[in-house]
Amino acid sequence: MATIVRRPGKNGQASYRVQVRRKGSSPQSASFPTLAQAQKWAKIREGTVLEGRHFPSTAAQRHTVSDLIDRYISDVLPGKRASTAYNQRYQLRWWKQQLGHYRLTDVTPALLIDYRDKRMRNTVKRPSGVTVKRWLAALSHCFAVAVQEWQLCDENPVLKITKPRERRGRIRYLSDEERHQLLEACQASRHPYLYLVVMLALATGARRGELLALRWPDVDLKRGTLTFHETKNGERRAVPLIGQALALISQHAKVRRLDTALVFPNATGKRPVGIREAFEGAVERADITGLQIPRPAPHLCFLPRHERCKSPGDR
Repeated sequence: MATIVRRPGKNGQASYRVQVRRKGSSPQSASFPTLAQAQKWAKIREGTVLEGRHFPSTAAQRHTVSDLIDRYISDVLPGKRASTAYNQRYQLRWWKQQLGHYRLTDVTPALLIDYRDKRMRNTVKRPSGVTVKRWLAALSHCFAVAVQEWQLCDENPVLKITKPRERRGRIRYLSDEERHQLLEACQASRHPYLYLVVMLALATGARRGELLALRWPDVDLKRGTLTFHETKNGERRAVPLIGQALALISQHAKVRRLDTALVFPNATGKRPVGIREAFEGAVERADITGLQIPRPAPHLCFLPRHERCKSPGDR
């Protein structure tokens, strides 16, 4: 019922082409880098035939992974948050480069395991388990949409492979003395918004992206509230402001720029300002150790990941 043909490759590495036939249906085939993987796949497919299960749809045989990813980027990503869409577009383009030439019927758990391990063995920068898990999640959602909405294939092969384990994060809280030292260092910074952003972060627990994306219509000084639209879970939420944090943003409102609606604009007024280098400088001057800047602590969720200050003078 199944035949396996060895095919020599251009670089000297052979591949193995498996074909499973069933009377009354088109043959089903797939390629694998090793004979063991080819034999395993053939055994599984022969078992499905004996159980009376159907072969994959003809759509899965006609379309490639490249077709799937292109459609997903065009139709699905625009509906996601900008930051999520940006990251997943980059991830999916990597998957397209690696698997784009495969037909959807050829993408098996064994094949994905090889590329999962290849990604984890990156010699330039070894990714963490959570990073690889996110890359797999991006591809998995592509297949989920293909199965549930577009009927391009019958199953999601990503669900059948083991995801890397995530390490438990370390929680780092600032002491009262450290918080006082940090605020003093931020107040002494040349960055025009650093002290206010840090004060708002400590008062509200908001993340860096939420604070820097604030627009003046989201600031209600009379009621003392901030409304965040770009939240991690995609839900809008309002948080109260009292005390010094409210006083500081009220003062900031009196000297706000009129050419932009952003509360913390950059020089052009079109994008939020960057505060990463300025904050790192403040942490250094405050002599705070053990604070992992790339992964924010609970009371320092405003830390940026992409934006940078324009010059070291902003420190």
